Amino acid sequence: MSDLVLTLNAGSSSLKFAIFASNTPSAQAEMTGKFASIGRQPVFSVSSADGRSLDKGALATLDNTFDHEKLLALLLPWLAQHHGRHRIVAVGHRVVHGGERFEGPTRVTEAVLDELESLVPLAPLHQPHNLAAIRAVAEWRPDLLQIACFDTSFHRTQERLAQLFAIPHALSDEGVIRYGFHGLSYAYIASVLPQHLGALADRRVIVAHLGNGSSLCAMKERKSRATSMGFTALDGLVMGRRCGTLDPGVILYLMRAKKMDASAIEDMLYRKSGLLGVSGISNNMHVLQESKAPRAREAIELYCYRAASLIAGLVPSIGGLDALVFTAGIGENSALVRQLICGRLDWLGVSIDGKANSENAVQIGSEQSRVKVLVLPTNEEAIIAKACRDYSE
Repeated sequence: MSDLVLTLNAGSSSLKFAIFASNTPSAQAEMTGKFASIGRQPVFSVSSADGRSLDKGALATLDNTFDHEKLLALLLPWLAQHHGRHRIVAVGHRVVHGGERFEGPTRVTEAVLDELESLVPLAPLHQPHNLAAIRAVAEWRPDLLQIACFDTSFHRTQERLAQLFAIPHALSDEGVIRYGFHGLSYAYIASVLPQHLGALADRRVIVAHLGNGSSLCAMKERKSRATSMGFTALDGLVMGRRCGTLDPGVILYLMRAKKMDASAIEDMLYRKSGLLGVSGISNNMHVLQESKAPRAREAIELYCYRAASLIAGLVPSIGGLDALVFTAGIGENSALVRQLICGRLDWLGVSIDGKANSENAVQIGSEQSRVKVLVLPTNEEAIIAKACRDYSE
C-alpha cells in the first residue's frame, strides 16, 4: 500500500487539488485537477502526471447548485475510490491569511480553526473557502492529518519598518500591519532560484507573481524583505478584479458623496475594479490582449505601469536589483506584459531579448541586461505537499 498526500487550494470560484506520493520529495504530482467556474457552471478537469485526461465519473456533469462544500463531498470519495489501495495519509491546505501568529505550516485543530476564522474579514474572498475545505475533509475523515500552509508566513522575515503603516501605534500593536500574500508561490520560487541563478540567487531578487491576484516580493538571501500587498490582499498591484493601491480618501469620498456602505465598497474594490473595472470588458488578460477596444489597452497599460512603478519602489528594501523573476498565469504566459513592464525599467539595467520573451523562455534577459530576467513556473502545491511530508515523518 502506497501512502499519498492530497493538497487543496480553494479559491473564490475555483478548487484545485493535487495528489503526491508521501515517501518521495518529488515536486511532480501524480494527479492534478480543478473545478472552475464554481457558482456558475462548475467544470471539472483532471489529469495524470503525464498529462493524460482521466475519467471524471460522477463529476463529469455538474450544475450551478454545486458550491465548494458539495463539490468536496463528491471529490473526496472519488479520490479514495480512484486510488484504490493507495491511502491518503495527510491533506495540506493553502490558507491565505495566518495573521501574526502562524509563521509556518501548522497542524489543524479546533483551536487553530477558530483563530483562522477570526481572520476572515482580512481575506473575505479566500479565507472562508479555505476553511470550508478543512471542515469538509474533517467531516469525511475526522482523524486525518490536516496541515494549514499560509500565504502570509513567507513574509514574516521582513523587518518591522517594512510591516508598519503610519497610523496610531495602538492599531499596529493590535495587528493592523502589512502581512503580504502569495507566500507559497514565493517560497517555491525561492527554492528553485539556485538552479537558475547559482550564487546570484541569494542576492537582490524581485519576484513578480502576476495573475488574477498579483503581487511583488523583494528577496535577499531568498527571504522576503518587502512586498507589495499589505493588511489585506487588496493592496499593491492592479489585479483582475481588485483595485490595488488606492488613496484612502477615495473610500471617504464613496461613503460621503456616493452614500455607499462598507459592503458596497468592499464589493466594488474586490470584485468590480482592477482590469475588469478599467476595461469594462474582462478581468482576463488574454481576452484584453485580443480586444481592439481602447479601454482594454488602457487597462493593460495601467497594469504594467503600476507593476513597473512598484518594482522600482521595492529596490531600496534590498539595496539594488540583480534579478527579476516573472511567475504565475500572466507572468508566465504574457510576453506583452513582460515587455511593457521591463520597458519602463531600462534605467535599472533591465533589458529583455524579444525572441526569448515571445517564446516564454526561462532566461529572457538580453546580453546587454545588467539584471537577470527569468520566467519561472510556480508550484504552490509542491510546497504544501512538502509540509505534509514533514509532519507525517
